[in-house]
Amino acid sequence: MGAIRILPELLISQIAAGEVVDRPASVLKELIENSLDAGASEIVVALEHGGSRRVQVEDDGAGIPRDELPLALARHATSKIATLHDLEAVASMGFRGEALASIASVSRLEIASRTHEAPHGYALRAEGALYGEVEPTARAPGTTVAVCDLYFNTPARRKFLRTEATELGHCEEAFRRAALARPEVAFVLRHNGRTGPHVRRQPLGDRAAALLGKEFLVASLPVEAQAGTLRLHGLAGTPQAARSRADTQYFFVNGRYVRDRLLAHAVREAYRDVLHGERQPAYVLYLEIDPRGVDVNVHPAKTEVRFRDARGVHQFVQQALARALSATASEAPVSYASLTAAHGAPGPHQAGLAIAQPAGAYQGFMASAAPAAAGSVIPGADPGTASPATRDMPPLGFPLAQLHGVYVLAQNAAGLVLVDMHAAHERIVMERLRAELDTRGMQAQQLLVPVVFRTDALDAATAEENREALARLGFDLSVSGPDELCVRAVPAALAGGDLPALARSVLAELREYGAAQALSARRDELLAGMACHAAVRAHRALSMPEMNALLREMEQTERAGSCNHGRPTWYQLTLADLDRLFLRGR
Repeated sequence: MGAIRILPELLISQIAAGEVVDRPASVLKELIENSLDAGASEIVVALEHGGSRRVQVEDDGAGIPRDELPLALARHATSKIATLHDLEAVASMGFRGEALASIASVSRLEIASRTHEAPHGYALRAEGALYGEVEPTARAPGTTVAVCDLYFNTPARRKFLRTEATELGHCEEAFRRAALARPEVAFVLRHNGRTGPHVRRQPLGDRAAALLGKEFLVASLPVEAQAGTLRLHGLAGTPQAARSRADTQYFFVNGRYVRDRLLAHAVREAYRDVLHGERQPAYVLYLEIDPRGVDVNVHPAKTEVRFRDARGVHQFVQQALARALSATASEAPVSYASLTAAHGAPGPHQAGLAIAQPAGAYQGFMASAAPAAAGSVIPGADPGTASPATRDMPPLGFPLAQLHGVYVLAQNAAGLVLVDMHAAHERIVMERLRAELDTRGMQAQQLLVPVVFRTDALDAATAEENREALARLGFDLSVSGPDELCVRAVPAALAGGDLPALARSVLAELREYGAAQALSARRDELLAGMACHAAVRAHRALSMPEMNALLREMEQTERAGSCNHGRPTWYQLTLADLDRLFLRGR
């Protein structure tokens, strides 16, 4: 081992560059963040060869005075913090004063800038450890930084760069994150002289549509919640907008894009009850928090953060997002149906539901929907007596027919609605069970004739060991013989279902996870299984009043847009969609 020595400044900067600058996209991110900190209202990005040959960022921000240009390339020189107190409450995107110095140490860099008060601009060039003189230059107020030949003096690093297409893809993603973070700033991207994405200053919805596609905007819900110094807002994709990959997930904390496990877990928990299988939600969310409540000085790339009240932040994000996803008809703040017409409908879609008829008139639907358990007819508006011309139609309209015993076809003001009756009823039952369990426990219904079914010793033992938990769920199960169980009471909402199958399903859940786990962490999975057994089955004929009652219940049920497994319950076909199918107007 050699003697201890102080490293040369160039080597120190190159080591730092290895942490901050791992590819052209990292350079682009740092330069855009500097432009945003300078108050830019427009940022123009120019790339060559995927950024490995040239990354240039031009802005119309505050500019850098002549005397400060050399300092801009010095290590640990910054205008953004001066004390430890500043570091603990960082509000700017950058603050370490390392980025430009690190980039300059592994590239040929030129910076040209002009303040709004200066008569003209000044430029400074650097190549590795060699710095030129500050020279006058002609330019408008603002700053341009051009980074050329990245890693020209560190060939071992340069060989790790990928193909032009790969590096361009990473640069485009860095550009997209920055443009989504600041919709009030205009952004332009050019590659090899060709203009790519070009977004003007615009509202978040328009920015999301421009960068993520109109389909995302149409299939998303607005999020807006505040508690003390915490605020969450943005757009959350509906379960139907979920994807197989997590490539449309953008979370910003005080305007900074982050990849944070705590926030990702909070989002996943909010979607847990409505997302199917391994599907990934799509979202663009913004968390605003007192800068003193979040530490951004965790990692050189600044994409990781640490919250001082991690549990509180997690709970706030999860509950705020869950409320947005579960808004009932009367609570839905905005319908994006109008955006479909504005941006061009991509095909069948769901829109937010507005206030429907009172659900009280249809409370009997649960009983009538159960096969042969009750023969009562549910009171409901006959579609033949409802004239759209004389009064407003409810959001899901009035039923026209049942298709193949599986779907309900309805007409509303926008066009046609298709409803998967089993999926919709499953969600209705699930939410009713959840509400009962969360308030007073399941309402049990005694059976006039107990149901006896054959079982095995494990089910019998589980029933005996979990009598209290079963009672809380509305079940009265007891052993009636060596291999038999007797059902004397079940949850009222499930009385018409397949009771032996329902009982076996609940017993299997209790045996697998235990009563405590089944009624807490596994509660939703347990209730979803119960609801699935009780929901109206395919090929059961529904009367018009029953179909009408189903639509009205959906309009008053939280999370009615998807079943308990995350699949859609209904789709809208607008008149415009139908016109396109039949080539009307052409």
